[in-house]
Amino acid sequence: MTTPPNSEESRPENARRDAKGYAYLVLTGLTMGAADVVPGVSGGTMAFIMGVYRELIEAIKSFDVEVARRALRFQLAECLESVPWRFLLALGSGIFLSVVSLSHVVSWLLENRRVELYSLFFGLVLASVLSIAREVDWSPRTAAGLVVGTISAFLIVGLVPADMPHDPLTLFLTGSVAISAMILPGISGSFITLILGQYAYVIDAVKGFDVVTLLPFAFGCGIGLLLFARVLSWLFLHHRQLTITLLIGFMVGSLRKIWPFKEVVATRIDRHGEIVPLVEQNLLPDLAAAQTWTAIVLAVAGLLSILALETLRRKMLGPTAGDSADRI
Repeated sequence: MTTPPNSEESRPENARRDAKGYAYLVLTGLTMGAADVVPGVSGGTMAFIMGVYRELIEAIKSFDVEVARRALRFQLAECLESVPWRFLLALGSGIFLSVVSLSHVVSWLLENRRVELYSLFFGLVLASVLSIAREVDWSPRTAAGLVVGTISAFLIVGLVPADMPHDPLTLFLTGSVAISAMILPGISGSFITLILGQYAYVIDAVKGFDVVTLLPFAFGCGIGLLLFARVLSWLFLHHRQLTITLLIGFMVGSLRKIWPFKEVVATRIDRHGEIVPLVEQNLLPDLAAAQTWTAIVLAVAGLLSILALETLRRKMLGPTAGDSADRI
């Protein structure tokens, strides 16, 4: 039988993947899940950093009409031959475990240690931008992509959260838009749900395993993911360098949202009757404050963690793993 073009056997990188490679995918999923539950940080950023972004997009794209037809006919073996299911299972397992296990922890950190949490991610994203940017073939065209991506993300993360209903249609639309943002480095899917007024509602549903709430949201995520992955795949195929610099720009622009030092200039009452920030303004740090130096240490730790991830990647995947933009 001819090997389907989207199968794992047709992909050299998957053919070389051993137990360490799949363990690395689970680790990548864990980092993606942890990032996705923090408003302002993107799981796509972590996939970009960990070097599986392009493979992830192609894996999602492999779910086409033919796969759907085979699934409806219960031709499960043929379906599995058409998609890189081992890659997706390992990555998805990490994401699921991370979201379920860390949603409570991250919620607590956002409420009680947000400066420290954002400092760590700020250093991590900044280091990733510098690392990947070194590998780009810079030209006026790619520089324009960087500028457009930066400005777009900068404006998006500055939007004020809306007060929206929580009906199934709104949840479906929120899921389809949020997942498209979630796979873009720099634009947080969690922040999109916050802008659309669904973040606390969805997080509460995850904590309480509220299936009725989660189903329309999850269905919207699935549809949005399948459609947007095709757009990204086409861009990588025809405009790879420009797409990479556009995504780097998204990461740069997102630094506005995860800048640790902020002042609340407007508040609102959430659905629990609690006062929560509505509009925040970035501030320069107070160098006399102990918290500032703690934040700086954590930002440096985020910077150094990129070096640690590179070292770990090489140990787990071997010296042919590649670097920065070459991995994307």
